[in-house]
Amino acid sequence: MYRLLSQLVMYRIDDPDSIIVKISDIIRDFDEMRGEFGDREVLKDRIYTEIRRLLELATSYAFDKNLWQDYLAFIIMMQENPYALTCERKQRAFGSAERFALSDMKVFHELFHYDFSRIEKELGIDSFSIITDYKAISKREQLFNRNVSEKVRLLSKELSEAEDAETMLNAVTEFYENYGVGMFGMNRAFRIRHDEGKDIEFIPIRNTDHVYLDDLVGYEIQKQKLRDNTEAFVSGRPANNCLLFGDSGTGKSTSIKAIINEYYPKGLRMIELYKHEMRDLASVISLVKNRNYRFIIYMDDLSFEDFEVEYKYLKAVIEGGLEAKPDNVLIYATSNRRHLIRETWTDNNDVDLDKHSSDTLQEKMSLVNRFGITIGYMNPNKKEYERIVSVLAEKHPEIKMDRDELLLEANKWEVSHGGFSGRTAKQFIDYILGQAL
Repeated sequence: MYRLLSQLVMYRIDDPDSIIVKISDIIRDFDEMRGEFGDREVLKDRIYTEIRRLLELATSYAFDKNLWQDYLAFIIMMQENPYALTCERKQRAFGSAERFALSDMKVFHELFHYDFSRIEKELGIDSFSIITDYKAISKREQLFNRNVSEKVRLLSKELSEAEDAETMLNAVTEFYENYGVGMFGMNRAFRIRHDEGKDIEFIPIRNTDHVYLDDLVGYEIQKQKLRDNTEAFVSGRPANNCLLFGDSGTGKSTSIKAIINEYYPKGLRMIELYKHEMRDLASVISLVKNRNYRFIIYMDDLSFEDFEVEYKYLKAVIEGGLEAKPDNVLIYATSNRRHLIRETWTDNNDVDLDKHSSDTLQEKMSLVNRFGITIGYMNPNKKEYERIVSVLAEKHPEIKMDRDELLLEANKWEVSHGGFSGRTAKQFIDYILGQAL
């Protein structure tokens, strides 16, 4: 195996701590072993360590049946090499790049069908036999990354059935064209981590809420406006940054979560950014501007106190900096404040110590004006609130209360739980379900 890995060019694996490199090192040492019992025990311990690491990875991504082949498919999916990135843009890399990729697929074809029986027989173990005929325990979706899991299994099956390297390369190329490559290809949402002295790192969000715009009761005009803008964006047409503002619990954040679920198959990705990370905004955009995806940078519950200056980073990026914002990036934000930046009475008071108070006020107002689309989400009235409760209850046949009793209890609930809102309605239904089950 160690000789096979040394032949890789396009898919070269440089991480000395990766599972496949460690297993390769073990097999090399096994071949060089001269029958010492102690050495055998050390080799077995090393094998068990790597098998455990593979099982941990398999748990994270719900690998099944043949964990070794799923792992190799995972490597191919996640490696952002020049060939993969070119195919992601739907421009197949003919010529030398393809020849290197084909040569590497010959290596992977052998690795997919590697025979571990000789090392198992010599060491008296069956670990490799177990992982290549694995029966995974069913687990809750929250415990693994479903997006990656489904694609690993899909690619692994195709590659395991491929007769030769050329068939494998065709399958891999088609996969890149359909789904992309690396973490941006496999995941729909991300947050960032930027430790002191280190580069920005994208952290995939394993599981997002499986909610769609149709699940949000009411707000039809707001949803359509958001859908139209996002549809234009993913289709490559001009689109605007969006600000969803209004009362708490009205579905602003739910609408954003629904957008990523609806348009992920069309190449939409989302990066969640917090207010304290605003200074990294320009760097984040520069890291994704050349990828073949559409990115929404999502800022939830966005607002600034009058002494905070982070909003200036946002203003410069949206409109005003020397570098134009790329066509594949938009900013969607939610806020309870219409104007984002806290205003005080002194902002409009002639005796303010700021001699140019109107300029200061204009600077604060200019941020919201840079969102091309603003969508208001206001609290429902009693009739709308009752409709939300009714629709949510209809989705749960285990709720046996008749409508009049249900609405009576719902109105009692809202008095002490924040008033009329979609969130209050959802919390009430959850309470009723908790009592019914």
